[in-house]
Amino acid sequence: MYDLILKNGILVNEGQICESDIAIKGDRIEKIASSIDTESKKTIDLQGNHILPGLIDDQVHFREPGLTHKGNIQSESRAGLAGGVTSYFEMPNVNPTTTNRENLKAKFDLAATKSHANYSFYMGASNNNIDEIKQLDNTLACGLKVFMGASTGDMLVDNHDTLEAIFREAPVNIVTHCEDTPTIIENEKAIIAEYGEDIDASFHPRIRNAESCLKSSQLAYDLATKHGSNLHILHLTTADEMKLFTEGDITGKRITAEVCVHHLFFSEADYDTLGNLIKCNPSVKSEQDRLALIDAVQKNKIDIIATDHAPHTLEEKQQPYLQAPSGLPLNQHSLLVLLDFYAKGIFSLEQIVQKTSHNIAERFQIKDRGYIREGAFADLAVVDLSAETLVTNENILYHCGWSPFLNYSFPSVVRHTIINGEIVYQDGILKEQLPIANRIEFDR
Repeated sequence: MYDLILKNGILVNEGQICESDIAIKGDRIEKIASSIDTESKKTIDLQGNHILPGLIDDQVHFREPGLTHKGNIQSESRAGLAGGVTSYFEMPNVNPTTTNRENLKAKFDLAATKSHANYSFYMGASNNNIDEIKQLDNTLACGLKVFMGASTGDMLVDNHDTLEAIFREAPVNIVTHCEDTPTIIENEKAIIAEYGEDIDASFHPRIRNAESCLKSSQLAYDLATKHGSNLHILHLTTADEMKLFTEGDITGKRITAEVCVHHLFFSEADYDTLGNLIKCNPSVKSEQDRLALIDAVQKNKIDIIATDHAPHTLEEKQQPYLQAPSGLPLNQHSLLVLLDFYAKGIFSLEQIVQKTSHNIAERFQIKDRGYIREGAFADLAVVDLSAETLVTNENILYHCGWSPFLNYSFPSVVRHTIINGEIVYQDGILKEQLPIANRIEFDR
């Protein structure tokens, strides 16, 4: 007897779309077949809805420990479940920063009691923790985060000798935030000198401009090429940076590229209506840059799509531009954004699955997740492409309580989210007693 059978679904997996049933036993997928009529404790007729692997978001900020007025592991993992996100990698710029193995272990211990989605955490680099990095367990941390641009606390790595050592010694994938801080500082000084300090968010892409991004991304690329590092450059935003990357399948690439959903969706024209709500680092830039990112996704220059989910309170965001923090909440709506692109004929369903599940599993060597396969963990998102989701204040689940997509109607609905074989979200309602999810394991 199976625990759950999903019948009459349309499977999107490994470059194919086909009608299929899925049988689940315990936390694993037991059988995939065109028709499964074996006895089961529970059977759901999906009525032609599409079944996708649960999203793996490799770039989120859940704000715990130390910044929990913005969000926390429990609240933000819940929000992600409502958007089909079943696994995540969380960033180290919390308080205290995750720049040593003791603090890294403490975050894993927290998640083991609080996280409702499968989890892993990055170790963070600093100018003075190379010894910690060398001793990092490559089967524990998902990767090493290097802020090569302004960051929280002491996490900006701007010492060239330190960068050389990191790219030479890191035992895990290096993921980078690439913006050149001196360029940004000079841009800000020049704009304030000309316009004064009472400027709005429309100046953000002029301060954190394309030049600052390319200069830093080029440095990361050159260091990785020199040392043969495994480098993954996060949240790329410019047409100029696309020249650094090669087209094709992710297999065999040692330098890979990522874009975030908000940089695909918004452009600088949106500052007029959204202002600080889309202030983020790197900045949302021109329409030309946005279209170049879309083109790079289509041509497989960009390998992974994530969120950089980074909640702040609405009160913080409503401060004057220069004081307002950068970042926005996204993981509840990221799949809906991408399905919006599908509805417009821009991305295929196969591309969406490849860049939100399969490629993350491959790039980070995740064990038994990221694909819909017999024997793999049953992490699934069921979506209805014939219905609509209107974003309202009532259905936003982020701890911060707001979304840049408020009042936007997406042309699809996340019907079910299944994690480790358990239905945790169904037709707009999260399970009352959500299970604690699993630490992600790696084949390294």
